[in-house]
Amino acid sequence: MSKFIGRQDELSKLSAEAVKKTASFIVVRGRRRIGKSRLIEEFGKQFSEFFVFTGLPPEKDVTKSDQLQEFCRQMARQFKAPIALYNDWSDAFWALGERVRSGKILILFDEISWMGSKDPTFLGKIKNLWDLYLKKNDKLVFVVCGSASAWIEKNILGSTGFVGRISYTLTLEELPLSDCSSFWPKNVSAYEKFKVLSITGGIPKYLEEINPKLSAEENVKQLCFTKGGFLVEEFNQIFSDLFLRESHFYKKIIIALESGSKERHEICETLNIEPNGRISEYLHELQLAGFIKRDYTWKIESGVDSKLSKYRLSDNYLGFYMKYIDINRTKIARDNYRFKPLTALTGWYGIMGYQFENLILNNRKSIHKALNLHPEDIVVENPYFQKKTYNSPGCQIDYMIQVKFGTLYICEIKFSKNKIDGSIIQEMQSKIERLAYKRGYSCRPVLIHINGVTDDVIESDYFASIIDASDFM
Repeated sequence: MSKFIGRQDELSKLSAEAVKKTASFIVVRGRRRIGKSRLIEEFGKQFSEFFVFTGLPPEKDVTKSDQLQEFCRQMARQFKAPIALYNDWSDAFWALGERVRSGKILILFDEISWMGSKDPTFLGKIKNLWDLYLKKNDKLVFVVCGSASAWIEKNILGSTGFVGRISYTLTLEELPLSDCSSFWPKNVSAYEKFKVLSITGGIPKYLEEINPKLSAEENVKQLCFTKGGFLVEEFNQIFSDLFLRESHFYKKIIIALESGSKERHEICETLNIEPNGRISEYLHELQLAGFIKRDYTWKIESGVDSKLSKYRLSDNYLGFYMKYIDINRTKIARDNYRFKPLTALTGWYGIMGYQFENLILNNRKSIHKALNLHPEDIVVENPYFQKKTYNSPGCQIDYMIQVKFGTLYICEIKFSKNKIDGSIIQEMQSKIERLAYKRGYSCRPVLIHINGVTDDVIESDYFASIIDASDFM
């Protein structure tokens, strides 16, 4: 098993549930490969006994009976007992309940949507398992886990049957940059790490596939452009298992957002569909899956979110896949794709800018720390946009933080192959001049970079803060 990296906050929150004087029912959800099962395994070290039950992948011919029989076999192996094949989940759960009456025990139902998606009575019997057996052992923790976040929200978190029963819900996000850095030796530069992270994001499984002895280019070649490479096939596996329905429309939305953030009506226009169909449902499911983010802009005077929002492709792997891997899949399959240096890939610096921006936005707490801002100081923060009107021009800001006492931090997130020069000052000032706000507000420009700035940028004393993203690692 690979070394466990990061997740100390999450482990601390789970541990708090384990020391209560009552049993705990925990729901863990998050994107595929985000490390849910691995986190619970690490958590399991605190228990005398740890039992794991995993559903079968929901292939077309897998029946509810197959899922039940697999559960019975897993139970027999873990309890070192003869196989007893039950015909009903109620009987299987009774057999489980009888074996966990006492002791410090952790039970994990992994990929619960796979286990129960084809049996309409399954979740009701999970509720009975908890009520009749599990909660009576005050040293027991029961965890249900899954990648199909929309299924979990609808069938467990949003179900009246589970009201008052769930102790804690944990949604796993990507690893912060400080933890991502631990997958490389200390002598590897932040710039090289960022080249790989622009593709993998903070997804633990992808980072485990990196060979830290190889350069960024060699790792990308092996993972993304070699026949059988881990990230070549990953896209289809993500979508086939995640939504439990046809995935082609989700892919279309990803393609629509690959070129940049869009409002809902702009997505519909790009896809040539009516805005009143199921698009809202699909967008919501992609949000829950952790693939896209919905960024609301706001009214500066009130600090309240407006109705205007844009959807952003926040998953770096999906963006890179659509831009470079998908269009070359046939060549890669024939093993005759001639990999170029990363910098020679079409539009590389453009997409690196977009991917780098995503990484930083996913690590915005590091920005707050660099600016010495505390949560109680912040009124609202997000990527900000202002629509063009008769009275004001349009304006888009990579990231803006509005804090108490009328201060706006205007953040420019910049990836560049060379040091950023003085032209950035006029670029920033132009954005600030287009920004509509009333008197009494102070605008503090902030530059976030990775590859350095020239002396004239520093000497200008224009920026309230110049943040090197390598300090986040």
